[in-house]
Amino acid sequence: MGQRILIVEDEAEIADYLRRGLAFEGFATEICEDGQLALSAARERPPDVVVLDLMLPGLDGMEVARRLRAGSNVPIIMLTARESVADRVAGLECGADDYLVKPFAFEELLARVRVQLRRHQA
Repeated sequence: MGQRILIVEDEAEIADYLRRGLAFEGFATEICEDGQLALSAARERPPDVVVLDLMLPGLDGMEVARRLRAGSNVPIIMLTARESVADRVAGLECGADDYLVKPFAFEELLARVRVQLRRHQA
């Protein structure tokens, strides 16, 4: 099985699109619809990369990133509709390694995932 990507996305259509695309590229994926489930999944089955939405039910993506970062150096890519400079800065400062705004091109997300995997393995 390939490297593991944890997708934290509450919009089922986007989560499925990501799952299918990443699986086609050889990645194992797990989808969590909310922040608390994502933290549990990351503890139980540590991913190689986390793709994290900001606007989630319960714990938002910023808090999930803070908590993940407190106990792990797993690469985190924020994937969100929040596009202001302030949102990007806040996302990066709370622990994200990269920030991509929706709508997005899958090819760009894939390239960013691969960059984070390379950096993390180096």
